[in-house]
Amino acid sequence: MTQEKIDRINELARAKKVRILTPDEAAEQAALRKEYLEEWRKSVIDTLEHTYVVDEQGNKRPLQKKQ
Repeated sequence: MTQEKIDRINELARAKKVRILTPDEAAEQAALRKEYLEEWRKSVIDTLEHTYVVDEQGNKRPLQKKQ
């Protein structure tokens, strides 16, 4: 996500505190938030997939997904 989009999210959030957003602004805010969250989730998943646990014997193994 570009810095311009993040700035726009913040701009809309500040505007929402002062006044009611127009329907177009509300839709834009929802779309930008959705895009931001999708990218954030991908980043967290990627980080966790590349995280390893070292046990007492020094064996390195990847994290396992919970069932």
